[in-house]
Amino acid sequence: MARTLPELRIQIDAVDLELLALLNRRAALANEVGAIKRVEGSVVFRPEREAQVIQGLQGANPGPLKKENVATIWREIMSACRALEAPQRVAFLGPSGTFSEEAAIRFFGSSIQAVPCGNFDEVFHAATSGGAEFGVIPVENNTEGVVTRSLDLLLQSPLHIVGEISLLVRHNLLRTVPNLEGIEVVLAHPQAIAQCQEWLNIHLPLAERRAVSSNAEGARLASQHPTWAGIASDRAGSEFGLHVAAQAIQDDAFNRTRFVVVCLPSSMPAPQASGRDCISLVVSVPNRPGAVHDLLVPLKQHGVSMTRFESRPARSGQWEYYFYIDLQGHPSQPHVAAALKDLQGLCAFYKVLGTYPLAD
Repeated sequence: MARTLPELRIQIDAVDLELLALLNRRAALANEVGAIKRVEGSVVFRPEREAQVIQGLQGANPGPLKKENVATIWREIMSACRALEAPQRVAFLGPSGTFSEEAAIRFFGSSIQAVPCGNFDEVFHAATSGGAEFGVIPVENNTEGVVTRSLDLLLQSPLHIVGEISLLVRHNLLRTVPNLEGIEVVLAHPQAIAQCQEWLNIHLPLAERRAVSSNAEGARLASQHPTWAGIASDRAGSEFGLHVAAQAIQDDAFNRTRFVVVCLPSSMPAPQASGRDCISLVVSVPNRPGAVHDLLVPLKQHGVSMTRFESRPARSGQWEYYFYIDLQGHPSQPHVAAALKDLQGLCAFYKVLGTYPLAD
């Protein structure tokens, strides 16, 4: 006999009380872990440990919860438990409502102390000076390519990468009224404007496209001018009380942006191997024929896969370049360590930007 709705609700309420009791047991255990860490002087946040926990739970999940839902739920549980030890201060491109904030919450969970910044340089400064323990910055988009300022800052900064998050980015056109009539100015970060060029050419060809420091800043400005519109997220629309005049206006339906998490090595050392790891490097080679090709030889010889290769001018005036490389693996693996040693011997400049677990 099928159970009635009131009967199901009673059972759900009982399960919720069981879950609450179990979560508090977990939080009490996390408090004990925190006490041990404080005595040992070890770090609170261990991204490789959390990645292993989530991967293990996803593998053991019998359903009907989806794997991605398991990751979201447990990330929040771990964030709340971690905050009992010490809430993380996380810097990102602000104001509130940016995709950078969303990436920070997706990575750390919502139990963080947010440090919104005016630009990428301020994010790096906050994480370097102690204003924040971590920074979250975008490094590449699947349609518009790398975020050049982020790459330049990674080269110059003492911060290293300890994690990454890939975010499906849906751009909405936001304004004070729910239509496209009378829009004179569209405001957004330059990357967002570039990602929506085709839509803007068709639907708002006469509107001025004005670059601002962030999408959320564009939404804030649009909230003050009835003939202005911002390209931003649902979160920014809610933050500034705006209507969605058009949904998902990005030219690529699968528009994704990759963000990395950075911090000082003294705040957190490189994560240990998680089983699914990435090494990010920046190198330069002597300006001679075949030098770039030679970089690939140690990787092939030792069976290490390269997943990204980008070049940036070295600004030396000599047509020299830095090469940003992502490799699969962890330096603790012997074949990876051997490849890195041989690769370093070929380089005029060599810097490990970070070793970290791959995004889900």
